[in-house]
Amino acid sequence: MAQNPVNLGSAANVGGFGGTAGITNMGIHTVINGNIGTSAVSTLMTGFHDNGPNCVYTETPLNVGHVNGVINTAPPAPTVGCPNEGTAVTAAIAAQAALDSLTAYNALVAFPNGLDVSVCPGCGGGGADELGNRTLAPGIYKAAPGSFSIAMGDLTLDAQGDPNALWVFQMAKTLTVGTPTNNRSVLLVNGAQAKNVFWQVGSAATINGILGGGTMQGTIISQDGVSISYCHSNAVDF
Repeated sequence: MAQNPVNLGSAANVGGFGGTAGITNMGIHTVINGNIGTSAVSTLMTGFHDNGPNCVYTETPLNVGHVNGVINTAPPAPTVGCPNEGTAVTAAIAAQAALDSLTAYNALVAFPNGLDVSVCPGCGGGGADELGNRTLAPGIYKAAPGSFSIAMGDLTLDAQGDPNALWVFQMAKTLTVGTPTNNRSVLLVNGAQAKNVFWQVGSAATINGILGGGTMQGTIISQDGVSISYCHSNAVDF
């Protein structure tokens, strides 16, 4: 494709970002590779710890999440034994990540000529809101009804041998992956890379929210947050 991948700026090193709403982990198997953060206070980061000594964010026996990076929030510090987090410095880092995420979101919205999967050549027909059971070439895909779901089956992204192949999925409303009875996955084939897959979500994204499981690929930037049940995921920013 002629388009270049979106520049995430400082958000490129973020495995999860919660904006002013924070991030809540519910479960004991959560592992995030990369940093996480929120532009809100540290008390809105719950159910996590990182590698820092005593850097624990309101964990309970049923809510334990390990971050293989650092946690950036506004003050106060999460515990008295973690003086280097929840500071003015980490607040500034989080604020920059929020700004860079917004810039990337606006860039994704501005990508032109999004294809309607119900009519675009090679897309397979079917519902304009359904990505499941499709194999899609690199391109920009826009949800004609406003929302995308991956419900009927897995979505396969085929790079056709191009390691720089780019996919942008534009939604004015929601992204829903999975159903109450089946988890769903995004599969990368023939050189496709998660770093070149972007999901621009106008409201909220729910990834295998009932069953958990499945594999989600790409960077999700959502205005109203992302809910992810236990699954294998890659490069999720929100």
